[in-house]
Amino acid sequence: MKLSKPTVGPIVGYTTGTDSRLWFRGNFEAVAGGYRRCFGAVQWGEKGKPAAGRQVKVGKLSPNFDMTGVFPLTGLKPDREYEYRAGWFLADADLDAARAMPQFDWDALETFTFRTATEQAASARAYAVGSCRYLLRLFGGTIFDDRGDKTFESILCQHQKNPINAVLMIGDQIYADDLNMLGADQKLDSFLERYQTAFKQEHLARLMRQVPTYMILDDHEIEDNWPIQATSKDMTTTYPHAIHAYQIYQASHSPVFALDKEGWITGTPTRFWYNFSDGCADWFVMDVRTERIWSKDPTQRQMMKKTQMDALLAWLADGSGRVKMVVSSVPFIPDLTSDADDKWGAYLPERTQILDHILKNKVRKVSFVSGDVHCSFTAQLTSPADPDFKVFSIISSSFFWPYPHMEQGDFVLKGPLQGAGPNQYVIGKASPIYSADNFARLDVTPDGVSVAYFGRKGESLGKEVKLAF
Repeated sequence: MKLSKPTVGPIVGYTTGTDSRLWFRGNFEAVAGGYRRCFGAVQWGEKGKPAAGRQVKVGKLSPNFDMTGVFPLTGLKPDREYEYRAGWFLADADLDAARAMPQFDWDALETFTFRTATEQAASARAYAVGSCRYLLRLFGGTIFDDRGDKTFESILCQHQKNPINAVLMIGDQIYADDLNMLGADQKLDSFLERYQTAFKQEHLARLMRQVPTYMILDDHEIEDNWPIQATSKDMTTTYPHAIHAYQIYQASHSPVFALDKEGWITGTPTRFWYNFSDGCADWFVMDVRTERIWSKDPTQRQMMKKTQMDALLAWLADGSGRVKMVVSSVPFIPDLTSDADDKWGAYLPERTQILDHILKNKVRKVSFVSGDVHCSFTAQLTSPADPDFKVFSIISSSFFWPYPHMEQGDFVLKGPLQGAGPNQYVIGKASPIYSADNFARLDVTPDGVSVAYFGRKGESLGKEVKLAF
């Protein structure tokens, strides 16, 4: 049986020491009354072991999800390198018959590799982090700008020289609102086409095929500064289309979905925030976009639902003693000097609740990792109430933005932090601000995080910043 290579992907998603989520897309073939059935097939095994012992998984690629599917690779061993091949085929058969098809021609497909997570709780980990990859695509693609793919080529080069364990893409993976309202996507087909274009870029595609990649949305997957300017019509038209596309291309290969007894993802997502662990690092990836409620009255605003807040606070104070890395697509700290309604400074009760919880429970080794603001730097938060209280902010943005970037004067980089309670927090020790396209490499150990910024073409931007716990 001949297999065709994926039309988008594969993407190696959520990966533990024992399983990994592999996502890819097949294709449509129209027939009377609908489409031919499309199936995906994956073969995998530990690198260096005989090919005869490799496992095979066959599953349906659904037209309801743009002919994509997620194939959990199970029965893996921690900190091992695995090889896999993935493809798709069309057949006028049900799933059981498709699984009984003759031998697949795996040799016609390219072989990719990835490494599973470690289960050694003290192991150092390395991550590539960033956000905001602008990809101008207007008028059916006749106006197209793919310069941002150079950043992912630089991450690949970094990985080949000094391996990274995962990539975190923390918002604005697409810009569905090119030049704000000019050509903005509003219908599902347009959102899907934009994801296909973005995720098929050569170097990004190569990166996601071999390094576990974790994603969370920000505003441009829907609309700039969502939901501040959203109308009731936007909520019932644009939003459902944008979120369905987001679930297909970003959320589906994340830890949001559980596995059933047969090793397939199951359930319908009721949230987009999630957490995972690898080595010495615990990660909590917040959703600070789809649960927001905006109001001109600051007391009526909401950044996240109570369920997410409760989960975050419990996770922070779980007593693990591990490094706590919290992803917020918009900066948690510091505040902006202007146009701050979209950031945490406009949601002070919730930010204060989180900081007070960290202070009260003496939670150590906490860093907030953010994007969004089209520049990169680190900063530190302290409190006169506890000399050992220390919270870091690591901001990395943008992967690519062809317009003016933010600069030092756009942020409040020292002095008391705005708050909504009696405890005082002080911002300081800000690193130099890099107002150029870049990504961050985070080397995490039980003792601290080393942050190094690299430009779009891979050049080092200043000195490595060492954030010591």
